[in-house]
This record gives sequence, C-alpha cells and structure tokens, in this order.
Amino acid sequence: MSEARPTWRRKLRDGLRHAFALDGPEGLSEADYALLDRLAKRIVARRMGLPAVMFLSSARPLNSIGSQALVFLRPFLTPLINPAAYDRATRILDRREGLAALVDAIEAAQNRQRNRTP
Repeated sequence: MSEARPTWRRKLRDGLRHAFALDGPEGLSEADYALLDRLAKRIVARRMGLPAVMFLSSARPLNSIGSQALVFLRPFLTPLINPAAYDRATRILDRREGLAALVDAIEAAQNRQRNRTP
C-alpha cells in the first residue's frame, strides 16, 4: 500500500528537483530571436558591438543578477523604451541561452555590417 501513495520524502524531492533551475523547459521563440536581433542592430549601429560582446561574455556567470538589475531599473527606463519589449528582454536575459543568443546576434549584425560596407 505504501507504493500507491507517495511518501513525504518523495514529494519533497520531486518538489525541489527544479526549484533552483535557471532555464525554462522551452527554448527561445522566434519573437525572442527577433527582439535580440533588433537589439543587436542598435548596438552595432552605435559602434558598440565589440565592447558589448566583451562585457556580455565576461558577465555570463552573472546573467541572472544582471536581469534582476534590469527589473529594478524598469520604472526609470520604461518611459524611454517600449515596456513590453523591455519585459521580454529581461525574461530572455534571465536565461542562460538568452545571453549567448544576444552575443551571437551582435556578432552576426557586425558581420552583416562589414559585408555591406565597401
């Protein structure tokens, strides 16, 4: 009979299994990649591609803290930026693959700009 009912230990173990996971079960969506591409184009247009890649690569272990800083700065930045896009970017950058995808998008935008410029 004890096999039919889960024990309190099993319930606790199952509940804590993914309690501290940083990544969600699903990957980034096409809308997420489109937002990262727009952000990367703006960064490259301001000629900040290389410093941004260096900073993001060095801050990769702290991406969750950085995204929480973005949440803190939201009331100050949303009058200047679209709030829905800002919230989506915050959620993307909170995930490990989001930061890597942003670095890849910046590098791709730099390559496109180099190939376009004679």
